[in-house]
This record gives sequence, C-alpha cells and structure tokens, in this order.
Amino acid sequence: MSVFLVIAGLALLVVGGDFLVRASVGLSFKLKISKLVIGMTVVSFATSAPELLVSLQAAFDGISDIALGNVIGSNIANIGLVLGITAIISPLAVDRDFYRLNWPMMMLASFVLYYFLKNDEVLTDVEGLILFVALIVFLFILIRSSRKSTKANLEEVDDALAVVSNFKIVMWLLIGAAGLYFGSEWLVEGAKQLAKAIGISDYAISVTVIAIGTSVPELAASVIAALKKEKAISLGNLIGSNIFNIASVLGLTAIIKPIVVNPETPEILSTNIFWMIAFAAILVPLMLIPKRFVIGRYKGMLLFGAYIVFIYLTLK
Repeated sequence: MSVFLVIAGLALLVVGGDFLVRASVGLSFKLKISKLVIGMTVVSFATSAPELLVSLQAAFDGISDIALGNVIGSNIANIGLVLGITAIISPLAVDRDFYRLNWPMMMLASFVLYYFLKNDEVLTDVEGLILFVALIVFLFILIRSSRKSTKANLEEVDDALAVVSNFKIVMWLLIGAAGLYFGSEWLVEGAKQLAKAIGISDYAISVTVIAIGTSVPELAASVIAALKKEKAISLGNLIGSNIFNIASVLGLTAIIKPIVVNPETPEILSTNIFWMIAFAAILVPLMLIPKRFVIGRYKGMLLFGAYIVFIYLTLK
C-alpha cells in the first residue's frame, strides 16, 4: 500500500505542477505581473500548502520536531535537491532582481527564524505574526517593482496563453492545487510508512522523508518550467517557496499554536538550521563564479551533491 501511495502521489504532483505553471503564465498576462512574481505568489502558495498542513497538524499534535523539521528540511531540499536537479536538466539564467530583493529576503527570514528560536526556544504567536506581516510587505514591494519589467520577464512565453479565458485559468489553478495537495498527502503518508518500516525516527523522517515529499511539488513545477524554458518561474518558485515556508507556513502555524523546540532534538538549532542558511547563502557566490548570473549543470551537481551529504549525515 505504501508503494502505491508514493507512486500515485508522484503522478498527481507532476500533473498538478504542470497545471500550475500554465495557470501562472496565463495570470502574468492578465495581471501584467512578471513571471518571477507569479512564481513567487501563486505557485508558491499552492506548493507550500503541504508544508502548512503538515506543520499545523504536527503543532496541534504537539510534535514540534515535525513542524520545524519539515520546514527546515524542505528549504534545504528546495535548493539542494530541487534547484540542483533543475539546473542539471537546464542551466538557469538569473535575473538581477534576484540578489537585490529576493535573495536578501530569504536570508533575512532565515536569520530572523534562527533568532526567534534561539532566543527562548519557542516561536510565539507574536513572532509568527511578525513573520507573516513581513511576507505581505515583501510581496507588495515585489509586485510593485515587477510591473516595470513585465516585457523583459515575458520572453519565450507561449503567446496562446495571452488569450486564455479567466475560467480556464481558475480551473487550471484549482486542478493544480488539488493535484499538489492530494499528491503530497499520499506521497508523505506512503513515505512515512516506508520509513517506519525500516526504523527511522520521527525527527529524521521530518527532515528527510517528509521534507522531500513536501518538496516534490516544487520539484515537479520547477522541472516542468525548466523543460518549457520558463526559467524565471523555476527560480522564483524555489526562492519564493523558501520564503513562504518560513514566513507563511511557520508564521501562520505559530499564530494558531506556538511552536516549541523539543529539548530532545537539539540538532534543530545546533546543526540543521545552519545547513538551511548555508544552502541559501551559497547561491550568490554560485551565481557570480565563474559564469555570472547563470546556474549551470556543474553548479547544479555541486548543490545536489551537498544535499546527498546532508541526507547521509542526518540518517547515519
């Protein structure tokens, strides 16, 4: 049964990712917003839904390990696994806006999360609200700045999507979101059953199996976008998802129920959160050396290799 859930979940995630990419490009035409912003809003909201649901359920059940491990592990997977594989498939050109606004916001959210957790080992409702409000302000600034560069960001887009009906776009979004939601649910459940069958702890499951499972929507959406040459969406989706995971997933979860760091798993603050920050920080050097503003196949292999090392050290 667990193997069936994994296969069915993956299939739904791929289909959902395809519908979301199409709907995102259609929306960028309708709203005159750049593909990068669409990737960081519509796609990121939908693909962050699994993390939100998993973290909320874990918080209500009092399993803070899964709530935090899921998000930290997912952010690591988004860069090491998803961006690594996406770059190996098709080298990604990086927009200059990335390091002017998007990357700094991702780094800021990561350091703020570390400070909030390290301060008293609790992510309170007030701290969650601060994170969520910061996300809304960031999206407002991002959308305003993007309107000036719409033409530059809409190259290589299928022009047929410019005349697609609003009804179709809404249907694509609903189908895509449903596919990602149910696909993630089935994949995570199947993966948990398989992991427990071979004796992996709850914390190891959250940082590896569940994190990978809830990152599959980003992988599906980004790989499909890269294959279609929608590279702005690929990168925007990944960076946006990491920001959403911290500011929206943990922010909303903490507002509803504060998240307490389990003293039995000190590696959350002593090791794994530094892996998350390191994967985010390395992106700018990778973009500047040796070929500027391009994440090529060798850099993708480097990221993917580093992720394999992280998984090995976590599970050993």
